[in-house]
Amino acid sequence: MQWYTQVLKKYTLFSGRAGRPEYWFFFLFNLVISIVLMIIDMAAGTYPLFEALYTVAVLLPSLAVTARRLHDTGRTAWWILIGLVPFVGGIVLLILAALPTEQRPNAYGPVPQQEVMA
Repeated sequence: MQWYTQVLKKYTLFSGRAGRPEYWFFFLFNLVISIVLMIIDMAAGTYPLFEALYTVAVLLPSLAVTARRLHDTGRTAWWILIGLVPFVGGIVLLILAALPTEQRPNAYGPVPQQEVMA
């Protein structure tokens, strides 16, 4: 849960680097929250109201952590735009986010702390 709140606190920070745990735990929590909200929406007959509101609320933090994750792999944040290409773009972005961290400082900053948050 701390990975999720850490990303929300840095919602406008597009510079620097984000390690794999920071990105993927945020992704996981977003997925779980979206599924729960979708179920609530369907049960209440308001689909997609709550899920859409949540998606809009986390759009900026999602873009920021994705940009930092791409920086961590040595790529510019402009690679986010590949996600707009139908079918293939999302897969390419997923692969880029799964690549390992560059184990040395790069143009975007020092290697991020990979400590496990308890």
